[in-house]
Amino acid sequence: MAKYKKPVRRGAKANDAERKKYLIWSIVVPLCILIGFALLYYRTDFSYTLKSWVLPEESPDTHTTSEHEKRNRKLMEDHDSYVYGIDISQYQGDISWIDINTIYDQIPIDFVFIRATMGEKATDKCFAVNWKAAQSRTKLRGAYHYFRPNENSIRQARNFISVVKLRPGDMPPVLDIEERPRKQPMDSLKVGLKRWLNAVEKHYGIQPIIYSGDSYFTDFLEKEFSDYVLWIANYNFWVNKPKKHWDFWQFSERGYVRGIKGYVDLNMFKGSIEELEELTLPY
Repeated sequence: MAKYKKPVRRGAKANDAERKKYLIWSIVVPLCILIGFALLYYRTDFSYTLKSWVLPEESPDTHTTSEHEKRNRKLMEDHDSYVYGIDISQYQGDISWIDINTIYDQIPIDFVFIRATMGEKATDKCFAVNWKAAQSRTKLRGAYHYFRPNENSIRQARNFISVVKLRPGDMPPVLDIEERPRKQPMDSLKVGLKRWLNAVEKHYGIQPIIYSGDSYFTDFLEKEFSDYVLWIANYNFWVNKPKKHWDFWQFSERGYVRGIKGYVDLNMFKGSIEELEELTLPY
């Protein structure tokens, strides 16, 4: 007698294949999305964007303690041997300089960076007032230039030099580079940055500081500009100490300082006040 064989339904094998494919994609796609989010969180300030979707916007003037404040206080507590400061621009509006003294009414402000110029022609409208006021309210002050990649680097250097008059005891000038060029390759941008740095160093007699984002510096600038004093921005909640090559660390854009309405950037110098003073223009 012939052995009975169970009949196979038409399309059964095809259905099995479809189920396997669905099962694979239902695992792979969410996993890839999760990995992508994790990379964004680590490499950029996506952590702040993600938190802003979940947490309500908070004001530094309220009495509630935000996750940002808790994190900022913890960082400063863990690194209490370092010195701290802020950086400001016209976006902080009118500052009550008589009240500028501490971060969170606790940590002394030992230095302040002030935006002076942007690109070939622009000047921060609050620079003159802030520059003069900072001299009497903080131990050390410094000025920075916001570099626009699609504008001439030498004219940008002349703009900064025409506006900023440094004195002995001031911190070195700062080149702020954050944007990628639209009209030229990165190699051409690097040439422009070096021209700005050389022109400014020649004028003031001191090597400038470079400010940039963590990933921007690592991806584009580290090879050619690692011998400069570095001021690096990274607001990631997973980073709990400055990296080895960071001299200054801008660790938050949501700090509180009495005398400033709204948030202000917080910065850590990886050293003592005496070591920071060694960087300044000599007397």
